[in-house]
Amino acid sequence: MAFSKIQSINPLIPINQLNRIFIIDSLRGIAVLGILLMNISGFGLPSVINEDPSQLNETGINYYCWYIFGHGVFEGTFRSIFSMLFGAGTIIYIGNMEKRTEGQMPSEMFVRRQLWLLLFGLFNAFILLWYGDILFHYAVCGIILIAFRSLPPRHLLIASAICLLLLTVRSNIDFYNNQKIVDRGEKIEAIDTAINKLTDNQKAMRSAIEAIKSTSNQAKKQEKIEDELKQYRSGYSQLYKFQRNRTISAETYGLYYFHFFDVLIFMFLGMAFLKLGILQGEGKIRVYMFMAITGLLIGLPLSRLYLHPFIKYHFNSYEILKHTGFEFYELQRFMRSIGIFGLIMLLYKSSFLNRLFIWMQPVGQMAFTNYLTQSFMCGLYFYGFGFGMFGRLQRYELYYVVCLIWFIQILWSNLWLRYFCFGPFEWLWRSLTYWKIQPFRKETSR
Repeated sequence: MAFSKIQSINPLIPINQLNRIFIIDSLRGIAVLGILLMNISGFGLPSVINEDPSQLNETGINYYCWYIFGHGVFEGTFRSIFSMLFGAGTIIYIGNMEKRTEGQMPSEMFVRRQLWLLLFGLFNAFILLWYGDILFHYAVCGIILIAFRSLPPRHLLIASAICLLLLTVRSNIDFYNNQKIVDRGEKIEAIDTAINKLTDNQKAMRSAIEAIKSTSNQAKKQEKIEDELKQYRSGYSQLYKFQRNRTISAETYGLYYFHFFDVLIFMFLGMAFLKLGILQGEGKIRVYMFMAITGLLIGLPLSRLYLHPFIKYHFNSYEILKHTGFEFYELQRFMRSIGIFGLIMLLYKSSFLNRLFIWMQPVGQMAFTNYLTQSFMCGLYFYGFGFGMFGRLQRYELYYVVCLIWFIQILWSNLWLRYFCFGPFEWLWRSLTYWKIQPFRKETSR
């Protein structure tokens, strides 16, 4: 009876296309295309080579592609912006629902929406076989945002800072624990076992340091590369078995160990930016200029400093651990992301690239579809059940594939939304959320 009353007051329908915020859609389009810049090496190269360009003695354009797109300038940036937009989208979605319904219905619908997103994340990971899926993480972390959606911007900024602090502290606790293993292990390795028999505890410490050293063993790295080449070039069934274990680790251990706070940092930030008008482009130019200059002037040198021991010690994790004093991955990524976001917003405010933002809006409206079809197209091109191109391209050649996918997604998004209300997966997601088939084709005037 209560449900019927709510329905009679305001039918539960998705946000009207006319009520969409142009720049948020455009940012979402830029972010989803930018994410492919980061993900493409995961689709097309063995993980060891993806992380370590020294394995192929990569120089010149290949090295700079690794540095700029892989782990330096843009690494994690577009995912950060995407997370910010997701946080902002939570407020927009629930806020629109609260204007039309009463009671707990807005929160209930949002939770249902998140649970379907979780299922789509599992589809991306276990059917499309992309072990780097982020939808699962967004589904889990997004539910938490319900409790924070009414906080003022200042409190949301504090929540973001707390998450950044907690993740940095946790990373350094693990980092220093591993350094202790190295210090104690080296002392035990110096013991002459012909004279002094090792205790069980000392044997365990020696095994621990040997495990750390083994991650940098070139023979083992090459063995891992060969195994991945074999698995990725195999049929669907064999690749599924290989990817399944990696995915389970990423969506359990990876979520609670790293991604939980990593995602919430930027979701809280996006919620604050929406309430401050920054995300909608309502901020003053000096605000975006401050973000761009400060973020890049601090973030880029920090990124260089962060990567220096990796480059200096030829990606030997044992030597890196011995000679690094502090773990600040998240801090340097945070600053870079703020800087690049500020730069994008400066371009928007200047009207310098108006046409680009216009092209990006449909891409952003179909971000969900475009994200999933990136997994499909890359899987078809790189995996063994498709064209089997995994590990066959140089690093820089992967970005030819990126450009082709970008062209397809920009073109088809702009054409598709001329005739349809939503992208295919957006339509399916909405229909499942509301338990009602949503309008699909746009009405044409006669």
